[in-house]
Amino acid sequence: MAPLSPLDEFPDRPVLVTGAAGFIGFHLAERLLGEGREVIGLDNLNAYYDVALKKARLARLQAHNRFTFAHLDLTQGPELRALVERCRPAVLVNLAAQAGVRYSLTNPHAYADANLTGFLNILEASRHAEVKHLVYASTSSVYGANTEMPFSTDDPVDHPLTLYAATKRANELMAHSYSHLFGIPMTGLRFFTVYGPWGRPDMALFLFTKAILSGQLIDLFAGGELERDFTYVDDIVEGVRRVMNLAPAPNPDWDAARSGPAESSAPFRVYNIGGGRPVKVTHLVAVLEAVLGRKAKKRVLPMQPGDVVATRADTEALRRDAGFVPTMPIEEGVPRFVRWYRDFYGI
Repeated sequence: MAPLSPLDEFPDRPVLVTGAAGFIGFHLAERLLGEGREVIGLDNLNAYYDVALKKARLARLQAHNRFTFAHLDLTQGPELRALVERCRPAVLVNLAAQAGVRYSLTNPHAYADANLTGFLNILEASRHAEVKHLVYASTSSVYGANTEMPFSTDDPVDHPLTLYAATKRANELMAHSYSHLFGIPMTGLRFFTVYGPWGRPDMALFLFTKAILSGQLIDLFAGGELERDFTYVDDIVEGVRRVMNLAPAPNPDWDAARSGPAESSAPFRVYNIGGGRPVKVTHLVAVLEAVLGRKAKKRVLPMQPGDVVATRADTEALRRDAGFVPTMPIEEGVPRFVRWYRDFYGI
């Protein structure tokens, strides 16, 4: 059966983007608004990182007359369900979550609330509002203790190394159960180390840029020898946008004994979105130093609990089904981030 195209089938129904004031949610909402889509953006504007940055993103979205903002937390189940039933989105893209790997070591309950209870509320709202396709953010962190490279969605992901990763893997399992029980097309997207303009202040590139410009030390965990599959935010958004229109159909040939875990007899699918070209953190720093014209002051620290040595995405399934793989190298992406950073902060 050919994949459904819910945005084409229901052109008058809006897209609901949760986490719209967040890094990826903002970029996706702006892309959709640029296409002339009606977008309902939901965010709780929490203080996990600088709320002023979130409000600045939101202000750009609110300049569009086809954007409506809902100041709401995913844990507000009745209110969330009422919103979704009222606006009846053709596609719901859930990018709201408690983010951060290390933060989960000290604030575990925030992850249970946002990523488990909150996601259950998303599933229930999608069920009752007859959402035609639920697309939700997962993470490369679900691969956990896996060492086989590149990470494939056909690999088992049974050994998460952080609570954050465990909650995102739980989201995938919860989504499959609802897809199976209620026939809701659902697609999970495992993002790999996203960076770019309007990025999160708790991510390495942002932290390094701020520290180098202010003459402060940057922390290099494991001596900077860790490898990450850095993925530019526009590539992430392009992948999400293409997948939104590819609501999965059940695979009638799927067999639990022989088939992989990324699809099912339910209308369910999981994809990686990553560059597939990992680089060492030391190389990221070298590129950043060249762009800034300054040398970093470095502090070498041991590997942190929950860290992995390397990540690398296998994106063959995304290429096959969506006709796309990320292409932006950090040598081009980092200068774009720096230009935004200098402009936004007036440095």
